[in-house]
Amino acid sequence: MSSATPQASPLAHRDFRLLFAGSSISALGDQFTLVALPWLVLKLTGSPAALGLVLAAMALPRAAFMLIGGAVVDRLSPRRVLLWARAINAVLIGMLTLLVFAGAIRMPVVYALALGIGLSTAFAYPAGSALLPSLLPPQLLPSANALMMGARQLSLFVGPGLAGLVIGAGAAPATAHGVVDAGGLGMAFAVDTASFLVSLASLLLIRQRDDVHARVIEGHVLANVLGGLRAIWADLPLRAFVLYVAVVSVFVGGPLQVGLPVLADTRLDHGAASLGILMTANGGGMLVGGFLSGWVSRIARGQLGLMILCIDSLAGLALAALAFDHSTVMGAALLATTGLLAGIAQIAVVSWIQRRVPPAMMGRTMSVLMFAFMGLGPLSAALAGSLLKLVSLPAMFAAAGLALTAIALTCMSSPALRAIGTPLRVPATE
Repeated sequence: MSSATPQASPLAHRDFRLLFAGSSISALGDQFTLVALPWLVLKLTGSPAALGLVLAAMALPRAAFMLIGGAVVDRLSPRRVLLWARAINAVLIGMLTLLVFAGAIRMPVVYALALGIGLSTAFAYPAGSALLPSLLPPQLLPSANALMMGARQLSLFVGPGLAGLVIGAGAAPATAHGVVDAGGLGMAFAVDTASFLVSLASLLLIRQRDDVHARVIEGHVLANVLGGLRAIWADLPLRAFVLYVAVVSVFVGGPLQVGLPVLADTRLDHGAASLGILMTANGGGMLVGGFLSGWVSRIARGQLGLMILCIDSLAGLALAALAFDHSTVMGAALLATTGLLAGIAQIAVVSWIQRRVPPAMMGRTMSVLMFAFMGLGPLSAALAGSLLKLVSLPAMFAAAGLALTAIALTCMSSPALRAIGTPLRVPATE
């Protein structure tokens, strides 16, 4: 841990302030790419199937290497891994920026850059989750996590709306060799590139190096991955939750990732600005839900699993209602509702995992969870994009939302999922 004397607030620690500032700015910049990239693909191709393939191109390397990324983080310094991953992201998004401004962007290049971004994030996500415990005393971790999650949720609230405004402000007809809205899209990618550079500077200034992180040094990386999977499989509630997240991601994540940009482009009234408003509403709901999480968890009185399943059953109904959406206001209200519910569940679940899993296993545990949530969800986006050739957008939203509700209600009979919420330190398996 940090050699400094423990203080009342994590913000009193210099290294945490650097990590918090850099990560917050980077999270805000990420929202610009999350809005701009789907819009770029739709303007280049007009094809939901192409959008699904781009999302899959990001998801495939992320899914394939995320478990290895978690093991690498447990073996090495999470700061070093995060530094390299964000440096690669800065280069890739910077290339995308220049190509869009130059009017030279083409879909093969988009696919290649998406593959590179997916690969780098496979290492960045577990590294980011494992770095924080090495910078602070244990008693400050809950408040530090609340600050980090609050900053991410705030970026979800303000970032997409700002991105939509930036893209809209630069809207212009396509040139002979360019793309519609190229000026605004280029500015959006430029903002994300700058945010990565700020994050890199903050990581370089962190004084904490390699001597405090509990690392796995025995055996090879694949053996460490298998050891982590065995430990998770032996923990019945944790195993049940990871499997539940994987099923939900397959049935719901893909349709939403493809469906929302198509909804904004084809049925709403403000184009890219509508997409930004929808994502902003979702982020705002998550921000409020994060503040309410502790209060709701106390009301649940240890029934965290049941609380999560109830939340998901309600969120599914809100998602299904998007099938009837023809206005930005209605869509924003529905996504604010789902964000509120997700924000309540997210902090409660992360806090439970941190209490249950030892630090030496944290990188691998979080990589498995992120694989279930972020690796599988976008893979279903490719299928969702293809399905839109066969079914209508409202039908896809209705099916995804009702599937989530049905899955959550069915899982209420699972004792393992209802047991979520109990702390248990599992042994660190090499």
